[in-house]
Amino acid sequence: MTRTAELRASTTLAEPTPRLDALTGLRWWAAFMVFLFHMEVFAPLPGRISDVFHQGYLGVTFFFVLSGFVLTWSMRPGVSKSTFYWRRFARIWPAHMVALLFAIPVFYTLAPVPEGSFLKPFDIGLLLLSVLLLQGWSANSAVLFSGNPAAWTLTVEALFYALHPWISKVLLPLSRRGALWLGVFALVWAFAYRAGVLLWPESWLIHVPMPITRVPEFLLGMALAWAVRLGWRPRVHPVLGIAALAVVVLGIVASTTRPSIFLFGFFGNEIFTVAVGLAIVSLTAHTLRGGRTWFDARWQVKLGEWSFAFYLVHATVIYLALRIFGFQDASWRNLGWLVVLLACDLLLAWVLHRFVEHPLERRMRKWKDARSGRRRSSSVRSA
Repeated sequence: MTRTAELRASTTLAEPTPRLDALTGLRWWAAFMVFLFHMEVFAPLPGRISDVFHQGYLGVTFFFVLSGFVLTWSMRPGVSKSTFYWRRFARIWPAHMVALLFAIPVFYTLAPVPEGSFLKPFDIGLLLLSVLLLQGWSANSAVLFSGNPAAWTLTVEALFYALHPWISKVLLPLSRRGALWLGVFALVWAFAYRAGVLLWPESWLIHVPMPITRVPEFLLGMALAWAVRLGWRPRVHPVLGIAALAVVVLGIVASTTRPSIFLFGFFGNEIFTVAVGLAIVSLTAHTLRGGRTWFDARWQVKLGEWSFAFYLVHATVIYLALRIFGFQDASWRNLGWLVVLLACDLLLAWVLHRFVEHPLERRMRKWKDARSGRRRSSSVRSA
């Protein structure tokens, strides 16, 4: 890193960054998308609306891009790697473990598993993979979705956390333009990989572990955050950014019956990644210019703060209902089920966030900060 680049990075990192409540509010809607996706396994709605709900898995793509953006947006000088890793561990693991304990009796049984059931035979080895957040490295569905099935994304996040300090060494010396070019590289990587899988479906590409294939999404978020911190302010209205998300979802749905827009079918996740980047940047730039949006509403921000806990419990509640009541035929009456299960999930999310996620993260961070402070004091006295 040149002296000029080092000075620019140090100055930028030292500058305070405001809270981005609009992104927290938007995060809730991404979690809600995933909830709608999983509702389809229990109580689907009739007609094309069901096809829209099937695209709810794209909410995970939003989380991955947002993760890179937020970690880089909040990055500060003087935070050691050990402190960074401990804070990330404190952020996700306690809530994950409680949600896992809640999920085990719903998804596992000691009795013989009926044919076609979502239930799994109890396997302590597979559950330990979930405890260690390693299950997502396998393509075998019995492993990938072991423990709490929604938690496979935490394996991906764990890789992101491991990579962030090292990617930052490449990112921080870059200028605004360099950061944007890194974002372009991330998108080219994502599209190239998808094209390779489509062109050579039997090649080694299909065996690349899931966490690695999602790195471009995280990298894009990091690159965009650094460009914005360096002063990039694109004049894109937030309405256009949010509209881009909706257009891509509808394009993917339409591609199932209209071959003329096959690109949405082949590259739906990658095109949605572009739209996510546009939405995040447009909301951030609007906030930095002093603007407010619908997503800044207090109730949305609060739900966004609960969104991680909501994500961890939502599928378990849905599959518990499936286990008790059985599959519900497609009907508009299932809107009743949607409301009831959403209410149950929100209540559990509040409990998990209020009594586990938030207090334990705070205590674990304080413990590490105090420990690091004692070490620094000891080092100074020794010197």
